[in-house]
Amino acid sequence: MAEHTSSSITIEAAPADVMAVIADFARYPDWTGEVKEAEVLATDEQGRAEQVRLVMDAGAIKDDQTLAYTWTGADQVSWTLVKSQMLRSLDGSYALRPAGAGATEVTYRLTVDVKIPMLGMIKRKAEKVIIDRALAGLKKRVETGPEQEPESAPEHEAGQEPAPEQGPGPKLV
Repeated sequence: MAEHTSSSITIEAAPADVMAVIADFARYPDWTGEVKEAEVLATDEQGRAEQVRLVMDAGAIKDDQTLAYTWTGADQVSWTLVKSQMLRSLDGSYALRPAGAGATEVTYRLTVDVKIPMLGMIKRKAEKVIIDRALAGLKKRVETGPEQEPESAPEHEAGQEPAPEQGPGPKLV
């Protein structure tokens, strides 16, 4: 079995609120740095995504991939690669667990195999970066909500463009 990478983070929100953000694929381009497009191709009888097409841009790696999703109860979702230009396989999951009053521990597990030769150590490092960015973006999105307004919003409403966000790290679109 292939090696995997996993990491956990605590988010100050109920598990249902966290899962609602995870399940809202159409909004992924709003809070993830790498997902530029997300399109739900098929849903199950409960309206949850079963297949999702994602257009990814992670700098040097750009990909158009389709993932199949499996939902286990209200607290876990896993996915596997259906097709990709760059990847041979991709398996991942989010597992949610209550972590005290109004908090949720989210564990993200990921295994990636690329079509180009790459040392296992480098793959694990890339998986770790993907996981850490995803968990940080998820935490920010859940805790601040989708309607986060920049300070320049009133100017924008008056017909002026808002000032670009500044700061370290990747810009979350």
